[in-house]
Amino acid sequence: MKKKMIWIAAIMMNFIPAGCTADVSQVKMTSEKTKEASIMTGEGFDGTYVKKDGEAVIYLAGGCFWGMEKLIQSLPGVKSAVSGYANGTSETVPTYQLVCTGGTGFKETVRAVYDPAIISLAQILQAYFLVIDPTVASRQGNDVGLQYQTGIYYNDAESEEMAERIIAAEEKKYQVFAVEHEPLVNFYDAEAYHQDYLTKNPQGYCHIPAVEIEKVAALIKAEEGYEKPSDEELKQSLSEEQYNVTQHGDTEQPYTNAYNDTFEAGIYVDVTTGQPLFRSSDKYAGSCGWPSFSAPIYEGVLRFSADSSHNMDRTEVRSDAGNAHLGHIFTEDPESPNGIRYCINSASLRFIPKSEMAVKGYGPYLILLPEE
Repeated sequence: MKKKMIWIAAIMMNFIPAGCTADVSQVKMTSEKTKEASIMTGEGFDGTYVKKDGEAVIYLAGGCFWGMEKLIQSLPGVKSAVSGYANGTSETVPTYQLVCTGGTGFKETVRAVYDPAIISLAQILQAYFLVIDPTVASRQGNDVGLQYQTGIYYNDAESEEMAERIIAAEEKKYQVFAVEHEPLVNFYDAEAYHQDYLTKNPQGYCHIPAVEIEKVAALIKAEEGYEKPSDEELKQSLSEEQYNVTQHGDTEQPYTNAYNDTFEAGIYVDVTTGQPLFRSSDKYAGSCGWPSFSAPIYEGVLRFSADSSHNMDRTEVRSDAGNAHLGHIFTEDPESPNGIRYCINSASLRFIPKSEMAVKGYGPYLILLPEE
C-alpha cells in the first residue's frame, strides 16, 4: 500500500466550537518513517480495537467527528462507531486540546466497524461522500483547521482496493479533490465526553444537518433486499427481448431502443430486480446508439467480468443483485464527461421518472438527483 497524498495547508483563523483554534506555526509535515512502517506491515496502530471474524473496519475523517459518528451510527450493519484522532505526526498521545492546535497532524476521525454481510464498504463510502465537501482542504462547514481535513484511512488490502476504486470514480467528478486517502498510521480514541456526543446532546453542534443524516441513512437502508427472481418468474415478468438480453447476454438494436434518447430526470433500475443502477444526471448523449452513463448510482451495484465474445476484448457489466447482463464499460470515451462510458441495453433497465419515484417506493433516492 502506498501513501496517496499529504495536504500541507495554511490554516485560516475562524470560529470553531469548544474553543478549538488552529495555530499556523504548529503545522508540521507528516512523519515519513511512521507511515513507511504502516505501509510495510499493512496495519496501522489502533490500541483499542482487535478485528473479529465477521466484521470489517474503515477510518473516516469528515470534519467534526460528532456529526460523522452520528452518521455512521445511523447506517444498517454498523456495529460500532468511535470518535478519535488518526494519522498524526506527533509522538505524543493526542488530546482534544493538543489536536486543536493544528500542530499534531491528527485528524478528527471515526472508526467504523461493520458487518460486511449487511453493509458494504461501497455503501459506507457512498454515505460519506454524500455529507462531505471533497473539494476543500482542512475545512468542513464552519470548522477550519488541519484537524478537520477529510480522509479515508484503510487498514487492509481488501479495504484499500475497494476504497481506491471508489475514490478514483469520485475524483473524476471534481476539478479539485482534497480528500486524503492512505493507509492508517495510528488511531487513538477521543475522550469519553466526545463519544456518542449527539446521542447524549441531541441539540448539540453538528456541521451535518440532522435531516441530511436521516435522508442518507434512509437511502442506505433502501438499498437492501433486492433479490433475483426464479427463472420461471423472469420468463413471466420480462418480454422475450428483456429475458434474452439479461439472461443470455444478447444485445438489442442500437438507436431504436427504449431509453437511448431519454433524458428526463429520474433513475434507471434493474428490470429483473428493481435495484437502482443509474441516475439521469449521469446519462449523456453518446453516439453509440445505446444509453450511455458516466457512472453507476454507486460503485457497489455493478459486477464486472472479462468478455472475449465476437472476437473483441471487452469488460462486461452485470447488476449486483440480479446478476443480469447490462452491457459493457469503456474507457477514454471522448464524449463522456469523465472518459468512462457504461454502454447499457435499454432492455436491461426500467426507468422511474423523478415525479413517480416516491409513489413507486424509490423516495429515498431523490437525494441523489439535482434539485430543480
